Amino acid sequence: MYDFITILGPTACGKTSFAAHLARRIDGEIISADSRQLYRGMTIGSGKDLCDYIVDGVEVPYHLIDIRDCGYRFNVYEFQCEFMKAYMDIKARGKVPVLCGGTGLYIESVLKAYSLGSVGIPQYASLTIGLHIDRELRRQRITERLYARLEEGMVDEVRELLEKVDAERLIRYGLEYKYVTLYIIGELSYDEMVRQLEIAIHQFAKRQMTWFRGMEQRGTHIEWLDSTLPMDEKVAFVLDRFNQIG
Repeated sequence: MYDFITILGPTACGKTSFAAHLARRIDGEIISADSRQLYRGMTIGSGKDLCDYIVDGVEVPYHLIDIRDCGYRFNVYEFQCEFMKAYMDIKARGKVPVLCGGTGLYIESVLKAYSLGSVGIPQYASLTIGLHIDRELRRQRITERLYARLEEGMVDEVRELLEKVDAERLIRYGLEYKYVTLYIIGELSYDEMVRQLEIAIHQFAKRQMTWFRGMEQRGTHIEWLDSTLPMDEKVAFVLDRFNQIG
């Protein structure tokens, strides 16, 4: 039997919305595997998009979002512990856990049962689905999303975080938080910030796909779906596969 379902893919492929629609159909709950969405206050830049968790007017429950203050040094072992707590809670209530995210190391630490602490994480069986997106479409979505986030107030979000966290620490979170911070402290112009950030996000998406392909080489079976398929088709495909064995 499958213990849970995993939805993974590069940034801008629509995995959160897909996972939420799937969870809604199977009475499931989402466990986030995103290394920055777990921090409070890092909302626009990390792409939490909490509206994606509302399906048919109902909020799909989610876990491991906003669980630490910005500035805290979270690690893979802590992710495993938090995953276990969320997983056991969801299963105890008769729901289906849906692990969803783009942080490959976090996902693999669960799927491959990395032994990092005094008590190893159990070896679970997951139906693992990857969303594939055409490279040019991915680039287009990344660019559109970047400008949308800037309009939504991403710079102001980073300014507020800098009142609580020093610039050096915020820069270490990378991508949006790195480049917007560099702009705010005067090391980049606005146009330089936008241009360099856009390039960095494209490079990040490529690294994500490299990690996922590496997971396959290390023995994780991933069934890839075209992200542009209609939502109902994607959900039906996963349900068919999940019900075959799970």
